[in-house]
Amino acid sequence: MHRSYWCIQKYIAKDFLFSFFVAFLFFFFIFFVNQILLLAEEILSKQVPFFDVVLLIIYSLPAIVSISFPFASLVGALMTIGRLSSENEVLALQSCGIPHRALFLPLLILGVVFSLFSFTMNDYFLPVGTINFQKLYRKILYANPELELESYSVKRYQDSIIITGEVQGREINDILIIDRTDKKDRRIITARKAFLLENQNQQGVIALHLQDVFSHTALAKRKTDYEYFTAEQLRYNILLRQLNLDLRNPGPREMSSVDVYNIIKEKRLTLEEKESSYREKQQQILFELSSKYYGFSETASTPSEYTAIINHLLTEYRKNSARRVFDRSLQIYSLEFHKKFSIPFGCLAFVLFAFPTGLFTKRSGRSVGFGLGLFISIAYWGMLFAGQTLGIRMDFSPLLAMWLPNIVIVFLGLILSILRFRT
Repeated sequence: MHRSYWCIQKYIAKDFLFSFFVAFLFFFFIFFVNQILLLAEEILSKQVPFFDVVLLIIYSLPAIVSISFPFASLVGALMTIGRLSSENEVLALQSCGIPHRALFLPLLILGVVFSLFSFTMNDYFLPVGTINFQKLYRKILYANPELELESYSVKRYQDSIIITGEVQGREINDILIIDRTDKKDRRIITARKAFLLENQNQQGVIALHLQDVFSHTALAKRKTDYEYFTAEQLRYNILLRQLNLDLRNPGPREMSSVDVYNIIKEKRLTLEEKESSYREKQQQILFELSSKYYGFSETASTPSEYTAIINHLLTEYRKNSARRVFDRSLQIYSLEFHKKFSIPFGCLAFVLFAFPTGLFTKRSGRSVGFGLGLFISIAYWGMLFAGQTLGIRMDFSPLLAMWLPNIVIVFLGLILSILRFRT
């Protein structure tokens, strides 16, 4: 006779959802304070409209939600199973003949749902939010250029460096500009004061109105000569698209997995073409070596010249053999591509780990589960950071680097399951 455990599973699912919600608010608050409130405070201090600040926060929410879901799943599952175990509810259910798999099923289903939701937020809503964030920030930057030029700061913009003194609104005291002229001569411009003005004639350009100016130019073609001039006033234009380099193009983190995958395919194709070119050059060198090994070269009239040609070809062969074809940007895109899947589906891995772990709890189930969940979250984040560092700096496999933390969590869950359920 088929037995239904719907009431029990519904009871466990409700408890898990409640614990998950509490844990989610905790992690959401941490990431919110760390990434959003600091940005909001910086922008609010520059008298940016409050509604624009609210929109910036809304556009940043998908990144916070997607990263909070996996850790909330871990802590919520540990709190739920820990409470059921510490209050002997698991023991009572077992005495009624309810197997562990029936208790685990609602956690498994919700873990899959959380993984899919986190992936959707990370893969669709995060890129959309990032694009809107950049558009709005550019709009704010056009209206408030002082967001970029802060007091006592050093800013580098392609070929220019701007060093500022105290900044008050649109007024800058004691400014130093280092750049190059159209003839590539190094130039240094100093001014006692500067004012930020919007350029009405050129869209996307702001102007620095300099006062009490001194300019010194070192001539590149005549290294012993230089030019200088002084002026009461000078206008220096800055392209706004150069001000914040992070806002020019979205990186792989701000792109969908499909877009990242397409770029990876293009980069791999380019890399294969380079490798093919190196292999052809190797074969060409080997052919020349074999042809000259059995006789003098047509261009070599003496044995010494012939030996020099052979040594040159051997040197080229060794140099070409030692040349390593590597695209670091391809490695970065591959890491981000796998991260888009590994972090959201960490929800499922955490549930597989939390169920057997929570059954070992004897007292204070929710408190112990919460504390253990925080510890595991920190360890997981550390493994993820270490994997990404190894992937970037040491050419470690992107697949293994991003999925290893999940593999470790699932493996530990299997070990604990064997220890808990062995007869």
